[in-house]
Amino acid sequence: MYSFGCTNQPTCSLPYLQRGSCLLQDRSGSCNENENRGNICHNFRMYATSQTVDPLEMRKFQAWVQKWWDEEGMFSVLHAMNDIRVPFIRDSLMSRNYEHDVGCPLSGVNILDVGCGGGLLSEPLGRLGASVTGIDPLEDNIKIAAQHKSFDPVLDKQVQYKSCTVEELVDGHLGYFDAIVASEVLEHVADVESFIQSCFQVLKPGGSLFVTTINKTQLSYALAIVVAEKILGIAPEGTHDWEKFIHPEELERLLESNGFVVESLKGMLYNPLSGSWSWISDTSVNYAMHALKTVAQEQPTDMGGESEQEQQKVAEASV
Repeated sequence: MYSFGCTNQPTCSLPYLQRGSCLLQDRSGSCNENENRGNICHNFRMYATSQTVDPLEMRKFQAWVQKWWDEEGMFSVLHAMNDIRVPFIRDSLMSRNYEHDVGCPLSGVNILDVGCGGGLLSEPLGRLGASVTGIDPLEDNIKIAAQHKSFDPVLDKQVQYKSCTVEELVDGHLGYFDAIVASEVLEHVADVESFIQSCFQVLKPGGSLFVTTINKTQLSYALAIVVAEKILGIAPEGTHDWEKFIHPEELERLLESNGFVVESLKGMLYNPLSGSWSWISDTSVNYAMHALKTVAQEQPTDMGGESEQEQQKVAEASV
């Protein structure tokens, strides 16, 4: 696995999780299944009226909360994706002229990782010096992420997690984040445009939005669903819904109509034989997009008349 980290900080060797082990344990060391079932019902009730959260998607991911840190399991493709998505985010942010330390190039950069799951992307960004807030609507995902980061003392000050949606962050976090990452999230969102609008509101003017997702083509159906799920078993069957995939042209249109300008678009290719990702020019299956929030345009929000500066003060006290 490619290593990303601040060269002036100690490294931490994280223990591998045994398959079938449970991080959601009570103090006696046993996994409380009744409590976990209660969390499922609580999560579904909480987000039943959310514009961006799909309860069916939550139901799927609730069943997989124990799998996030099994690097050879169902999320192995996401672990491998860090080899290209982390440098993509790092290099794009460094090119935006943020002042940065050579060893911790993202020091001082405030990043929101939306749909963080178990923290697979939040952790390497934190090791690069960024201040990362990982959010996920599933409370058990947040518990897994928080538990795993506790193995590495370097991450204690760099990464924090919260069980919520990006919609819920808008109240009190206007223009707060330097960058937002939504990696492999859009294909699980109920309303993509509402999601983009919420991202716009919590992002600073000139801030970056990074997206990786899947194109809506016949080839993506064949590879991402038929081959990956039904034949190779790289992902559990039913992980993806082809109807939720989005063309990059459509995503660009939604971004530009909601105050963003697209900076770059790159195709991504996964090789199941080597278990590795690479950049390609073809965007017909997987792709990554980097967009910037325009400086001049601000969307109106109903925040009781508070200024963005006042909202930032509230955000700094609450995040």
